[in-house]
Amino acid sequence: MAALALVWGSSSALSLTSEEIIAKLRAAGYSHIQELPAGKIKTYRAVKEGTARSLIVDSTGQLAEVAR
Repeated sequence: MAALALVWGSSSALSLTSEEIIAKLRAAGYSHIQELPAGKIKTYRAVKEGTARSLIVDSTGQLAEVAR
């Protein structure tokens, strides 16, 4: 199972639009952000510090970086 590293706090994903999530990712230093289809959990691919990373936003609004 992949380990998860918490990236930002606990605002509800249900109340955040994709644009708001992308804005938060940009503010956290991510670029080249792409939303990926993944059912109820919002999944993103983005670049930070020159490295491609996979991110998820769960139903509670927690954003996590999926460690490889």
